[in-house]
Amino acid sequence: MSDLFASAEPPSAPDSGRASGTEAGRPLADRLRPQSLAEVVGQEHLTGEGGALTRLLRGRSLGSLIFWGPPGTGKTTVARLLAQGTDLHFEQISAIFSGVPDLRKVFEAARKRRATGQATLLFVDEIHRFNRAQLDAFLPVMEDGTVTLVGATTENPSFELNAALLSRARVLLFRALDPGAIARLLVRAEALTGRALPLTEEARDVLVRMADGDGRAALTLAEEVWRSAQPGETLDAEALQAIVQRRAPIYDKAQEGHYNLISALHKTVRGSDPDAALYYLCRMLDAGEDRLFIARRLVRMAVEDIGLADPQALVVANAAKDAFDFLGSPEGELALAQAAIYLACAPKSNAVYTAYKAATRLAKEAGSLPPPRTILNAPTKLMKRIGYGEGYRYDHDEPDAFSGQDYWPDALGRQHLYEPTERGYETRLAERLDRWEALRKQRRGEA
Repeated sequence: MSDLFASAEPPSAPDSGRASGTEAGRPLADRLRPQSLAEVVGQEHLTGEGGALTRLLRGRSLGSLIFWGPPGTGKTTVARLLAQGTDLHFEQISAIFSGVPDLRKVFEAARKRRATGQATLLFVDEIHRFNRAQLDAFLPVMEDGTVTLVGATTENPSFELNAALLSRARVLLFRALDPGAIARLLVRAEALTGRALPLTEEARDVLVRMADGDGRAALTLAEEVWRSAQPGETLDAEALQAIVQRRAPIYDKAQEGHYNLISALHKTVRGSDPDAALYYLCRMLDAGEDRLFIARRLVRMAVEDIGLADPQALVVANAAKDAFDFLGSPEGELALAQAAIYLACAPKSNAVYTAYKAATRLAKEAGSLPPPRTILNAPTKLMKRIGYGEGYRYDHDEPDAFSGQDYWPDALGRQHLYEPTERGYETRLAERLDRWEALRKQRRGEA
């Protein structure tokens, strides 16, 4: 696997940007691999003065680690540097291509190496690809010191790795490279090759954004630029995009990125920020998210966070879903954007959501209590004889079309579950409920 990020070697003489001799065929990211933690860019919280990895190297003693972060952030590189800095034998496997028989061979080799006084750092790339039985195989060799495990994963370890392994390893978070870190990588690449990237300033900024926080991707894109540009040519942003095309954003619709962005969209709508809501919506659309999934979540936001403060919100959200069904992409996506902005700007209330949860809890806890016989139909003589429907007051025949009678099971008595806010339309509902309560007390007093 190619790694990043910096060069410890002096730049070669200016040429076409291609390596020669032993460098021929090596990817630029591999040629720029750091030779020390100080050369790793973008992970200063780990590799800077006082960083967790810097402290580990100073102590020259490692425990098992899990590196969690996006692709191209230096996880493999750092694992190699840790092995070098602690005089451990570096062994690398990939969970994609390895099974239990491969693990047994690696563990046996590590035991033999240990008998000679040489400890082993076992780096497992894509460790989340192992199933639970395979992950359990690491536990005894971690406990007895046969290997120091360093696992790399792009997925949330809390969901993808079992608790037993996580209890024996420390999780370190690798961050996506910010634009400044990507820009520094490109400068180092230019120094190594002895050739400036033939890009305008705007195109250079576009290339940084295309990398999407992935250092290896940035260097791969830079290589494409050097291969494609004609002598003396300087590419603008449009020409750059035509040559290298556009990398898809890092977003797996079945994994954490999917849930992070829909959570961000939901919370920005709840927080009444239409600009942020539109941004996260477009992030998801740009990444190819299922449009109907987004539409369903907009409907959920309308009923959970807006509710009866603005009953029209549910109508708008459903209409957006129907409009997308009718128009398709890309025209229908404008309806989703309109709905997201409407929901973000609408008055907010979770009174219905809270009342629903309270009613659900009460229904489960109270059991199968019968309603009062007064409000039950009596289609047979027997049911009439035992009191079904007796004393029922037809509300339309009552003053104000309100009888004030009790509809709750006798064992419960009257409960108050729905407490409207004083926002939007719910203000009117609150006034109506207050009026009904006053009428109810008045008519019970008359009785």
